[in-house]
This record gives sequence, structure tokens and C-alpha cells, in this order.
Amino acid sequence: MSDRHRDTPRGRLGKPGCWVVKIGSALATNEGRGLNIEAINGWADQFVALRSAGINVAVVASGAVAEGIARLGWSRSRRSLHESQVAAAVGQMGLVRAYELAFQRHNLHAAQILLTHDDLANRERYLNARSTLLALMRLGVFPVVNENDTVATEEIRFGDNDTLAGLVCNLLDADLLLILTDQEGLFTADPRHNPQATLVHEGRAGDEVLDEMAGGSGIWGRGGMLTKLRAARLAARSGGATLIASGRDPAIIARIAAGEDVGTLLLPQHGTGKLAARKQWLAGTGKVRGQLHLDEGAARVIRQDGRSLLAVGVLRVNGKFERGALVGCVDPEGREIARGLCNYSSEDTEKILGLASTSIEQVLGYSHEPELVHRDNLVVLTSA
Repeated sequence: MSDRHRDTPRGRLGKPGCWVVKIGSALATNEGRGLNIEAINGWADQFVALRSAGINVAVVASGAVAEGIARLGWSRSRRSLHESQVAAAVGQMGLVRAYELAFQRHNLHAAQILLTHDDLANRERYLNARSTLLALMRLGVFPVVNENDTVATEEIRFGDNDTLAGLVCNLLDADLLLILTDQEGLFTADPRHNPQATLVHEGRAGDEVLDEMAGGSGIWGRGGMLTKLRAARLAARSGGATLIASGRDPAIIARIAAGEDVGTLLLPQHGTGKLAARKQWLAGTGKVRGQLHLDEGAARVIRQDGRSLLAVGVLRVNGKFERGALVGCVDPEGREIARGLCNYSSEDTEKILGLASTSIEQVLGYSHEPELVHRDNLVVLTSA
């Protein structure tokens, strides 16, 4: 790839970073006939190659319900939530085992992560999930993420794995959400009904015109092209791009990493950097639950350098809050200069005020993170 091509939106996808890859049910289960082991092995091979190139990968793996229905010998007809949960419980065994064996061929490990909407709506569990996923990647383990169908009710379901994948992008600050489907990408109309439809090669995730082009879902998926557009908008709120492409191509992942013009690339809004977009999202996450009063040194490095907040720079705590709560950071003059998600509860924060990060585990008996508020979860409100 030429240097000029590397600086294009597609060329930049192959740079070191983080991808979230969502694989549709139809692809993973041979249209519901059972797990497509050959395809799963092929995807795993390409994921390993990505990691060798400096790209971490989290897989959002659809297909548990379809695999469970196949194992139980049930018909394809739509089923109740309870029956779908039963099928998911059975199908998860095969799905996770398939990915485990695929990565074991490379002497590498996979890890199963099951989430519900409540896990990401609750800030403490959000931080727990984020910390676990990042730790797995640091260890070279491939997270395989799915909705926890066996316990999710209608009220707390993501509804489809496209939505889950978009939220996982937010968790990981991913550079790319890759949605592998049974279509080549987004077309100007449904190609199954309109032979004049053409592939949309590139667009902006927030463009509402794209919604008019989206069609319905297949028999094995809960989503469709419309849910993929919604997922792209979720990924864009933390600055990530989305690529919708055909998983029927056995080399599709390698082609994307090489910068080839395949599928539909949906970019975040113009001029929105990845970290800036994430912080805009965090700034609107909810009500401030407490305040951390900083010394002059901590206030200065946050305002001028945008660095993480350490316990050593905090003088006192106001309010009662749990881990993951949104808190305000106040300078010695009483001005709120930043907001962020606190890695410790108010009770534990009071115990470690003024201490070095290396002393946290000794005082609390555990250590979530060395930072009180990590810079990626910190929004600076003033620059002076």
C-alpha cells in the first residue's frame, strides 16, 4: 500500500488500534443448519493476523439461538422469549466451543463475555466490563461477546447484536466496527427486489438519507440493515468508523485491513476526533453524583495537559456515590473544571485521598485502577 493510500479513510483502517467485529447469525450458522466451523476457523486466522499487525479484536458473535434451535431439532418459526432463551443456553455451548477451538489452533485463548443492557447502563458494571475487556486484550486473549439471552427480559435486551456491537465499540473506544453480513454492504435499495440498486461505498453515519435505503432482516437475524445503521451511529459517538461488508468472502477481513474498497464505510461526522467524540458522549451521560476537590497541582495538569486524576491530588470528597458515578472535579477556587467517571466509590475515595497509586491496594485490599478518574473518561470543562 502506498503512503498516499494509507492516509485515506480506508487506508487508515489497517493501522494499529482496535476493531469490534460483529458476525451475523446467517454466516455463523450456515443459514440455521448448524455452526459454520470452516468459516469460524477462517475468521479466527484473520483475527490472529490482525493482532500480529497491532490491531486488537473483540468479536460479537451471533448465532447462539440459531445453533440451539438446530441442536434441539426445532422448526425455524418465531418462538417465545422463553423458548429463545432455552435455545440460546443450548447454542452458547457450541458457539463458544467453536471459537475456543479456532483460536487454540494458534495456541491462543478466547474468553466469553455475556452482557445485558443493564450492564452498560449501570456505570459501575460499565467500568467493570471495560476494564475486563481491555485486560483480556493486553493479555492477548480474544473476547467473544454476546448478549446474555438466558437472563435478559424484553425490557433489558439490546434487541439485536448490531446494537450490542455498537455499544462495545463505545466501551473499547474502538477505531472500527466491522459488521459482517450476508450482503456486500448497504445498497441504494434492496437488491433482492431492485436489480438497479447500487452499492453505497462511503457515507456518514449520521446521514438520515441512508435510512431510506435500508431493508428488512433475514429469518435468522433480529436486525437488518437499519439496525446496522443505528449501530454505526453508536460507534460514531465515540469516534469509530463502521464498515458493513460480506462475510461470504473468505478473505474479507484481510482485504479490509489492506485498505481495499469493499463494503460500505460509514464515517463519524466531519472534524470529530475519536477521543473528542467519546468525551462529548461522556459529558452527557447523566447527573453529577459528587465532587472531588483538587489541589493546585492536580487542577493544573488536568486543565493544561488533560491527564488522568490520581488520588494523590484530591483533598476531599463531597457527596455519596458508587464506583462508575459521574463526578465533578473542582479546583482550589471552587470552580468545576472537569467531569468524569470515578473508578472508586466515595467511601473508598475518602480512604485513599492524598495517597500514591501504589498504596491503593494496601489500604483498600484491592485496586480497580491506578487512576481515580482515567483521562479517557474525563471531560475538561475549562482550559484556563
